[in-house]
Amino acid sequence: MNQKMEEERAKEEETWSRETVPKVMRIVSSRLPQRDLISLLLVSPSLHRTLLSYSSLWLVIDLREMNNAGNRLIAALSMPRYQNVKQINLEFAQDIEDRHLDLLKTKCLGSLQNLESLNLNGCQKISDKGIEIITTACPKLKVFSIYWNVRVTDIGIQHLVKNCKYIVDLNLSGCKNISDKSLQLVADNYQEIESLNLTRCVKLTDGGLQKILLKCTSLKSLNLYALSSFTGEAYNKISLLSHLCFLDLCGAQNLSDEGLACIAKCKNLVSLNLTWCVRITDAGVIVLAQGCTSLEFLSLFGIVGVTDKCLEVLSSFCSKTLTTLDVNGCVGIKKRSRDELLQLFPYLRCFKVHS
Repeated sequence: MNQKMEEERAKEEETWSRETVPKVMRIVSSRLPQRDLISLLLVSPSLHRTLLSYSSLWLVIDLREMNNAGNRLIAALSMPRYQNVKQINLEFAQDIEDRHLDLLKTKCLGSLQNLESLNLNGCQKISDKGIEIITTACPKLKVFSIYWNVRVTDIGIQHLVKNCKYIVDLNLSGCKNISDKSLQLVADNYQEIESLNLTRCVKLTDGGLQKILLKCTSLKSLNLYALSSFTGEAYNKISLLSHLCFLDLCGAQNLSDEGLACIAKCKNLVSLNLTWCVRITDAGVIVLAQGCTSLEFLSLFGIVGVTDKCLEVLSSFCSKTLTTLDVNGCVGIKKRSRDELLQLFPYLRCFKVHS
């Protein structure tokens, strides 16, 4: 009797190991952070084999904020499981330099051929040379981000557009040494681009931005945060971006009501940051509210020229969509209680008023 029970238990355990565990791991592992997934490889040989059999689990290499990232990346891409990697995240990773990218191209070229997304945010030791090396190895790249890199210049962007023809999402935020030449390159080569971040690219002028606005009309997201040098002539042309959903103009000191009226023609706009756009008045916000009736996020932070009048019009046209409204520092708008705000905007989840 005992022997029969032991045989049945052994059979159940075998079935559990062979059938149930793989099914459970297929569900659970796809929702785990990659670092936890790697830890699971050490649990048992059978679990190791099970996880490796699912190639879809090994499309991402995440080395965010990790030390010795250059050597770690080379080691990872040398493993068979990462031969079809789609995404590499090195955001604020330490110890990643041009020489590591050169070694990657030499040793792991095959594993980079299908890469679609590369995040080099905060990797300040990467230069134009590194951009040249890695882009020649990644012809299918679609998403490229080099936030806060002061070494990369127009030469690096020239390498990018030459080697990577399919970019749709480009983050150049904080790249203070790129100029209008880079925007010309982007406009000429990436006319299907959907997302562009130019935050704090301080060398840019109206000429460069207008090239983008005239040619990159598929843009859905445009970030011009902390760029005060553009003029009304450039802002007026934002109206050409009929697909635009996200626009950040924080600090746009030359944006007038006329320019905001042009932006109001972007009917699909969902998120608009007008923080410190000090020339804006009720007139501009009223036209915006009437044109952009799908707004979910709107910041008027620090604009002293707006009053309760624009708030009432926003309530009339955007009350069913607005979930975040920032009127902090708008001295012409009276302070309201949460209940009063909800009467104007019943779907508001984030209230930012006078503090």
